[in-house]
Amino acid sequence: MEKIIGIQGAQGSFHHLVAQEYYGEDVKVLEFMSFGELVKSLVAGECTEAVMAIENSIAGSILPNYALIDENNLKIVGEHYIPINMNLMALPGQGIESIKKVYSHPMALLQCKDFFKEHQHIKLIEDTDTAEVAKRIAAKGSKHVAAVASTAAAKIFGLEILAESIHTKKSNATRFLIISKKKKEPNGDVVDKASLKFELESKRGSLVSVLNIIRDFDMDMTKIQSMPIIEAPWKYSFFVDVKFDNYSEFQKAMEILEVMTEQLHVLGTYKNSL
Repeated sequence: MEKIIGIQGAQGSFHHLVAQEYYGEDVKVLEFMSFGELVKSLVAGECTEAVMAIENSIAGSILPNYALIDENNLKIVGEHYIPINMNLMALPGQGIESIKKVYSHPMALLQCKDFFKEHQHIKLIEDTDTAEVAKRIAAKGSKHVAAVASTAAAKIFGLEILAESIHTKKSNATRFLIISKKKKEPNGDVVDKASLKFELESKRGSLVSVLNIIRDFDMDMTKIQSMPIIEAPWKYSFFVDVKFDNYSEFQKAMEILEVMTEQLHVLGTYKNSL
């Protein structure tokens, strides 16, 4: 059965590039303009798996996406990192001085804030997707308007790159998750990373006790992210990523954490891609 992969954004978006790198150039994709629509489609079975950005090395975590994964009982079955190269593009024959407005995804604009400080005449407007803006400019023939997107988007939609690599930090990279309705079983494949979500009793040392278990079972914690629990003011849930060498030891650790936490949810086990 052919896989259909859901992506946030149009062809030429960074989600599309990740899908091609992870699944192959000929991957069949379904485009969605919001993460909410993407998840809804995955839950409904319209796509087999989906690509979802989760954090950027400059702008940080995309917190609502953690909630979407958790609330819809989705599983993380893989991850992929991609360098983010932001470019300013517009219809051919224009210069930066003639550009009045730039539309792009808010994360993209945030990553390029230093560049736009040097071009105060340009008004920045947040939009749903980097590549979708490029597509719209080309379709409407919009002058004096530019997009911030990938070189692939410029090529696909016939736009001219006015300025290359305008992101502030040249080491800029984004981590993407591969999500599914079904969890990934080892089945002989390398599985050495996991994403967890847990809630703790509000008492002194509860988080330290959990972290000690992670240490005692020789797991390397690569990320910890707290999120407020809406229904319980001043109480937090924790999203944690861990790497491990022994899957059976990881399972033993989870059995212990199941007892120590008020709620434990293994969001997924998969292969570490770094």
